[in-house]
Amino acid sequence: MKVFKFGGASVKDAESVKNVARILTKYKDDKPLVVISAMGKMTNALEEVARAFYLKQDDVSEKLNFVKDFHSNFLKELFEENHPVFDAVSNLLVEIEWALENEPRPDYPFEYDQIVSVGELLSTTIVSAYLKEIGIDNDWLDARDVVKTDNKHQSAIINWELTTSCIKEKVNTNRLTITQGFIGCTSENFTTTLGREGSDYSAAIFATVLGAKKLVIWKDVIGVLHADPRYFEDAQKVEKLSFQEAIELAFYGASVIHPKTLQPLKRNRIPLQVRSFIDLEQKGTWIAEDEAIVPETSFYILKKNQTLLSISASDLDFIVENHLSAAFLTLAKYNAKVNLVQNSAVSCYFALDVDDLQIDGLVEELSKDFKVKCVRGLDLMTVRHYKNEEVDKILEGKDVLLTQKNKTTIQVLHK
Repeated sequence: MKVFKFGGASVKDAESVKNVARILTKYKDDKPLVVISAMGKMTNALEEVARAFYLKQDDVSEKLNFVKDFHSNFLKELFEENHPVFDAVSNLLVEIEWALENEPRPDYPFEYDQIVSVGELLSTTIVSAYLKEIGIDNDWLDARDVVKTDNKHQSAIINWELTTSCIKEKVNTNRLTITQGFIGCTSENFTTTLGREGSDYSAAIFATVLGAKKLVIWKDVIGVLHADPRYFEDAQKVEKLSFQEAIELAFYGASVIHPKTLQPLKRNRIPLQVRSFIDLEQKGTWIAEDEAIVPETSFYILKKNQTLLSISASDLDFIVENHLSAAFLTLAKYNAKVNLVQNSAVSCYFALDVDDLQIDGLVEELSKDFKVKCVRGLDLMTVRHYKNEEVDKILEGKDVLLTQKNKTTIQVLHK
């Protein structure tokens, strides 16, 4: 069997859902398990609801109404009035309303997970109902019933043993199955999420447990590109990649693949194909064991909105292992993702992805043991298989704060 994953762009409007249906019609004899993200920009919209609720802002109802109106209009384009899916969607939105009636907990990641996760439940409910409406029978599966995690909200860790048991028990591989990416559930039945863009990882979990022949990630690009076309002209498609190279690219922040997706696929030798849901004639990029990069190229990865934290011991003592250990534990507590670390004798520098609702608490806690400086709004450029002259051209006129390189990779943090 195969596992398919469709991201938010593939279900952003009614015509997009119809396109997904056409693709699944073509492959319906394969009975794939299909992982689907929230529709369009709904994850962003629900994040705004969660933030407004947590910050006790007056416009939380207005932000939720935007989400409601989007899905209401979506349904009207796909279904006749009084179709049962209207009630199903309404009931899911009521779950958010119930959450908003309570006082927000001090733990923002918990509130985030309970609210933002509803986006995936809404999208899969709509897609499953539409497929049935046009004669494609399918099972709708609540991923929270099978993807079991710890209670680290916003970046939950999979309980592989329990998840494997649940998936094998509840997934019928002889049926087309529609389920959610991004979400899981704790032993206390609280919803968790696997990290931003975690739907790819969800698909890899299902593919691994079910022993899929391959995982296909359907995207709005023709495959893996050597650079992000939003920032670089003439981004070219890569035909083939090894798992190892793809893992390196994902680690450094290549947006086409979630960083956690590739390890379980590599361990179980399950190929990954990245394909376009727009141009079905394109075969995309094939990622498998021991594949060479075809064609040979450099890779450019740009991460925006980076935070530079520098720490030094209060007594100007050397930065040693116990200092670094304490700092990393604190960074993990605040869900800060370290993209670059560099240290001198008395200081250590971190380039981070960190939620702006978490940054003040992070700095405050680190300040108990260190002198802390913070600079925000930076860019981190990573180039794999770099050529010095190409890097020099890209960074011309930039204010460079940190540089780090090895034989194959250079990273530059700049304004």
